[in-house]
Amino acid sequence: MVAVVGRRTVLAGLGALVAGLVAQRAAAEPQVVAVDELAPGAFAWHPERAPAGPVAIVVSIPDQRVYVYRNGVRIGVSTCSTGKPGHETPTGVFTILEKDKHHRSSTYNNAPMPNMNRLTWSGIALHAGNLPGYPASHGCVRLPLAFSERLFGVTTLGTPVIIADAATYPGTVLHPGLVLSDDAKATLQTVASTSAKPARPAKTPKTTTPSGPAISILVSSAEQSIVIMRDGHVVASGKATIAEPERPLGNHVYVLGPVGDDDQRLVWRTIGYYDSTARDVESTPSDTLARIRGDQAIIAAIQNNLAPGAVMITVDLPLSADSRTGRDFVIMTDQAVG
Repeated sequence: MVAVVGRRTVLAGLGALVAGLVAQRAAAEPQVVAVDELAPGAFAWHPERAPAGPVAIVVSIPDQRVYVYRNGVRIGVSTCSTGKPGHETPTGVFTILEKDKHHRSSTYNNAPMPNMNRLTWSGIALHAGNLPGYPASHGCVRLPLAFSERLFGVTTLGTPVIIADAATYPGTVLHPGLVLSDDAKATLQTVASTSAKPARPAKTPKTTTPSGPAISILVSSAEQSIVIMRDGHVVASGKATIAEPERPLGNHVYVLGPVGDDDQRLVWRTIGYYDSTARDVESTPSDTLARIRGDQAIIAAIQNNLAPGAVMITVDLPLSADSRTGRDFVIMTDQAVG
């Protein structure tokens, strides 16, 4: 017996098939949702927008959002949960000190902290955790589990993390300032072939992403000084001469990276950060770099340690224990919490 299928049945079947394919395609494609409309636990992740380059992370406490930038391009945004009253998350500039995919808290009942990126040895970190939609942690920055896995895969030791009440989007500063020559690529190649093997931190990370040494350069207008740190250790310091010293330098984070995937030039990409929504409009990133000078010894030390991914931070604070927590290289605007 041969079944006879009518034209109406065929059309109905084709319609269902097309509808199913459209639904599958829609489910596979990223959904466009406004950042401020993300529900607790939601995130967006688009690493293809910038396949390579230095990574920088911005945590906005008022918005309870985490923004991830690679080579100056935003590749991810996520909801988060920061410290609750009495355990506020400290604000400032941090660098990732340790990575541990299966970390457990030594302070809070061995609580799991998956995909942990440590920011301070006193206990502040980025990790997966519960997100109720408001600040609820003991000081850490909690993230959705799936987002924390993706973030863990793109960070390295030394990746800058800016935690602030407000921050600017990354911009490109084409002026190389005091630390780069006109032929930056040749300079860095020379440095890479002659620099000594870096010392490792006293505390060896359990899990790390392969990368070069973490280079951090701190410039303080308050003390007219420059400090260079390599893998958490001070390797050089010297005097900074600031043009128009009566004007603040402003709070800026510069990350050194290539102009593009195939471009041989290197530039600083910058993010400004603030304790409040009030912004210092008189101190632009390019203007800040142009105002900083150092003697020959400190410039040579910078060039001998410089590499793509290096971080330079300008502050108007003194480089005391109140603003820099030893080898953590944490530039804090609030008191650290445990």
